Amino acid sequence: MTIAYERFNLHTSPEKFYIEACDDGADAVLAIDRVSNEMTLTGMYLIVITKKRNVGSLLGHAVWKAVDFDVISYKKTVLHLTEDQTQDNKTFLSMINNVLTTDGFYFCTDYDLTHTLQRLANVSHDFQEMSLLERADQRFVWNGSLLREFLAQPELHKFAIPVVHGFIVMKPCRINGKIFEWILISRRSCFRAGVRYYVRGIDSEGHAANFVETEQIVLYNGGRASFVQTRGSMPFFWSQRPNLKYKPKPLISKNTNHMDGIQRHFDSQVLIYGKQTILNLVNQKGSEKPLEQAFAKMVSGMENGMIKYVAFDFHKECSRMRWDRLNILVDNVAETQDEYSCFLVDTEGKVLSQQKGTFRSNCMDCLDRTNVIQSMLARRSIQSQLQRMGVLHVAQRIEEQADFEKIYKNAWADNANACAKQYAGTGALKTDFTRTGKRTQMGLVMDGVNSAIRYYKNNFSDGFRQDSIDLFLGNYAVYETDGSTPLRIQKDWKFLTLPIIMVVAFSMCIICLLMAGDTWTETLAYVLFWGTAAAVTAAVIVFNGRDFVDAPKLVQKEKMD
Repeated sequence: MTIAYERFNLHTSPEKFYIEACDDGADAVLAIDRVSNEMTLTGMYLIVITKKRNVGSLLGHAVWKAVDFDVISYKKTVLHLTEDQTQDNKTFLSMINNVLTTDGFYFCTDYDLTHTLQRLANVSHDFQEMSLLERADQRFVWNGSLLREFLAQPELHKFAIPVVHGFIVMKPCRINGKIFEWILISRRSCFRAGVRYYVRGIDSEGHAANFVETEQIVLYNGGRASFVQTRGSMPFFWSQRPNLKYKPKPLISKNTNHMDGIQRHFDSQVLIYGKQTILNLVNQKGSEKPLEQAFAKMVSGMENGMIKYVAFDFHKECSRMRWDRLNILVDNVAETQDEYSCFLVDTEGKVLSQQKGTFRSNCMDCLDRTNVIQSMLARRSIQSQLQRMGVLHVAQRIEEQADFEKIYKNAWADNANACAKQYAGTGALKTDFTRTGKRTQMGLVMDGVNSAIRYYKNNFSDGFRQDSIDLFLGNYAVYETDGSTPLRIQKDWKFLTLPIIMVVAFSMCIICLLMAGDTWTETLAYVLFWGTAAAVTAAVIVFNGRDFVDAPKLVQKEKMD
């Protein structure tokens, strides 16, 4: 495999950037013309990782987390831009920085983080000789758009390092005096990437929103084991646009071919992962019920023996703090999990088993409920793996290993928080159960706080976050020759006028209460007038909720609906 350079020096001159490879024995220098962008990059800015932190070692390869970035302009000045272009340029830069400051970018210069252990074990010799850029699974390369120009020039591949987004934790653990490495990797797909309410369902290519591949790895005494699960939005065409209500009503599209989309999705999943067991954790009543019914009907309509559908009403089953009832689902799919097995290699490098299928879990967001179930299935898998690898005795239970359980639970809770922050803007809900094995009153309070923060972000800041992701991934391109951009679209009169009227009316209502009139009837009349004005204005705002939320500006409307 052609590995990428690990260390660089950046030199700048008025005309060019010079990126010098500083690895032992390296003498290559990449020159980038600041005016024509000749040789490598398109665009007006160079994004540089300026600080990294070592996460750990995977099979002897150092894995790094990108901690800090710098965005450097090719242009020596922006004085040639118009006033509008200058303002737009500042907004676009803030969007790029918004993505870069979202925690969870990882890379490795001599190992392919985009593939699972099993995929890497089943590749050809030619594949192994490819550079990291060529062989990477493009679903998980978040800087793929930025590296596109490098692909056509193999001599530049050593300068190109695929970066994944998600979560990675590596922990040395000890059970029965035996030390092993436990690793959890979540790879977030850059296809149909976005934020909670603005990206749901699938696109025309069958890519699901918030799709994450999570791999649990155990390394012991030269042997290795891997168990892979996936999560992703229900794979048909539906939306749930924010409109100021706490839970917007989800809508199933009436004008698209759902069977074509879901077929594309699962054809891809079966090809990559083998058999599929869908764990649908949404409510089977209320606004989520039509989604569950539609999903079940479509899976049945595919008549594919490789795909199994299991519906489990998480909230109903676990109501009144009955979290032990999650074992009903785990026990229900235990036989299927045993059939799927895991990827296992012994100390001599002999493959003992391959994983033949994956569990594809989802709830509405594919965050909180999904992570709880995934952690339980992964625990069941590692129980078997550690026994087969000789770490656990046959009669021992993983739950009895207090030190490992603490590491395990905290890591899965951290995984939940990372995935939730990247998609919903806050930490995950229900992490108290993941960390402790039970729900707590403090956990319920924290869930309420996070839910309130989610409400604010989903309605008043997620449009900007969605635009930031689309810009970073190349879904929207900026050209200096462009005239007006979508950023210059103005809100209509309701956006400013009605909130001002509501605030004034509510303030007057309070003032009338505090400064009573000559008679109580006079005071009551003023309070009723201003209170009614505030209430009516608030009702009009809520009725026209979509006009008051922060909506994306850069993407095509049909992509969002």
